[in-house]
Amino acid sequence: MADITAKDVQRLRQATGAGMMDAKRALEECDGDLDKAVKWLRENGLIKAAARLGRENTQGAVAVSSSDDAAAIVELKCETDFVAKSDRFTALVTEIAALVAAKGKGAAPEKAEAIDDLKVTLKENIELGRVERIQAGTGNVVDTYLHRQDGRGVNGVIVELAGGGKELAHDIAVHIAFARPTYLRREDVPAEQVDQERQTLEGITRAEGKPEAALEKIIAGRLTGWFRERALLEQSYVKDEKLTISQLLGTASVVRFAQVVIGS
Repeated sequence: MADITAKDVQRLRQATGAGMMDAKRALEECDGDLDKAVKWLRENGLIKAAARLGRENTQGAVAVSSSDDAAAIVELKCETDFVAKSDRFTALVTEIAALVAAKGKGAAPEKAEAIDDLKVTLKENIELGRVERIQAGTGNVVDTYLHRQDGRGVNGVIVELAGGGKELAHDIAVHIAFARPTYLRREDVPAEQVDQERQTLEGITRAEGKPEAALEKIIAGRLTGWFRERALLEQSYVKDEKLTISQLLGTASVVRFAQVVIGS
């Protein structure tokens, strides 16, 4: 049996939150192997990771991955950017994204044990965040874009395009990353949101003392600007503001898109 020192016990306690006697016993049961001792504690319900569950985890990392005619975005959440930028954290979110791209969204829970291990060793509230996957329809293409910051992905996009190539799909994905539309077209915006905004704009316009005869035209113009902030097809292309996305697409069309941004 390995010689278990007080330092070994303290190290295991710091990593798991386990009690002194439990940590000592785990090391004895596992012949001093720290990783095996962590697993032993978890299997025996002696890890106090639950205490971290209520802690805010608005940091994290995003990864994108493609497999044949499908693409995935996965978000892994944590408490600090220090952990989010760590090699083990970014490697895991990349692994999960590749798994989801290849097998579907239902495959993400296969990495639950790996997430639990990371939660214990990094001592933060780490959990799987948003998972998106798009499978291209027959004849369509998908492409992705990942914006990185400080060594981790923070903004991932997938675009499915009909009647166009991957280069165009990628250009659209880059645009989405920076313009952050929430809908594809204005018709997709919920009617209650449109009605509420119209009422707000009418109140603002009347308060400005605009002529009654011009109210409807002014409100319509302002509502168009509001739609441009939300509807992808009406936005000005970030690389050439003389073009709308609809004009950039030409005969091609965006079927759907997905975006995941850390902290949003």
